[in-house]
Amino acid sequence: MTADQDGSGGTAAGGEAELSDSLRTFGAVLKALREAGGLTQEEFAVRVGYSAAYVAKFEQGKRFPPENLPDRTSEVLGPVAGKVLAAAAKSLRRKAGLASWFLQWAGIEEEAITLYAYECRGIPGLLQPEGYIRAVFDRRLPPVTEEQLEREVAARLDRQQLLTQRPNTAFTFVVEQALLERRLGGAEATRNVIDHLLVVGSQRNVEIQVMPLRQEDHTGVDGQMYLAERPGHQWIGYVEGQRCSSLISAPNDVSVLLQRYGKLRSQALDCRATVSLLEQMRGAL
Repeated sequence: MTADQDGSGGTAAGGEAELSDSLRTFGAVLKALREAGGLTQEEFAVRVGYSAAYVAKFEQGKRFPPENLPDRTSEVLGPVAGKVLAAAAKSLRRKAGLASWFLQWAGIEEEAITLYAYECRGIPGLLQPEGYIRAVFDRRLPPVTEEQLEREVAARLDRQQLLTQRPNTAFTFVVEQALLERRLGGAEATRNVIDHLLVVGSQRNVEIQVMPLRQEDHTGVDGQMYLAERPGHQWIGYVEGQRCSSLISAPNDVSVLLQRYGKLRSQALDCRATVSLLEQMRGAL
């Protein structure tokens, strides 16, 4: 049972099962679209250029669909069917590239009307340019295959579209200056991070604040935290550890996180001072 289910702290679980469920859901959508078009599996398979056995595996949720399947489906069943299948495939690809213990929070991110993030470990995933993402994954243990790396890089970049696709969602980030001083990936990667922060921070719905190296009244000693406001105005918190995560939904616990985050924002540099510091740091690289 997760924190979201029992109202207390706990480790999020069931990510792999959720991916299997998503594959079955994708298959059911494909089957419904095919049948609505009046085609048998064999007829549909011939028109999209795959074997009937291959299409059967898609519909049964036993095989990951190729990226061009929605386009081929659009040619056979029409643009609306293609768009429906593309949306289902996009969600599926996103889940496939994310850690199983992160999936539940990723879903909450997608519907949030307000998102707060405080990071003291690494640049928040929603703010990472591709070079930084690769630097993080290249150094992760145990090592991953090139195929896994590319899938996970693509999934993280795909998540970042939330910042532009949800212009009415307010995104606020507090990031430790130490993360930039560390220069993960080298000076060029750090320069790209700073440039990216400056560009993303100029969006109307995004605020980025840097927590200076010296802050005697620092409230973030308990570590990183994320908070999301759902469409029904319910707040939920999220924290991570080594290969695990916890959703926090009990009102008193969420209230504590909101208080701490509010204090952190008052202790960090404001947005203008943050821009000045980032420009100064970039010039020193």
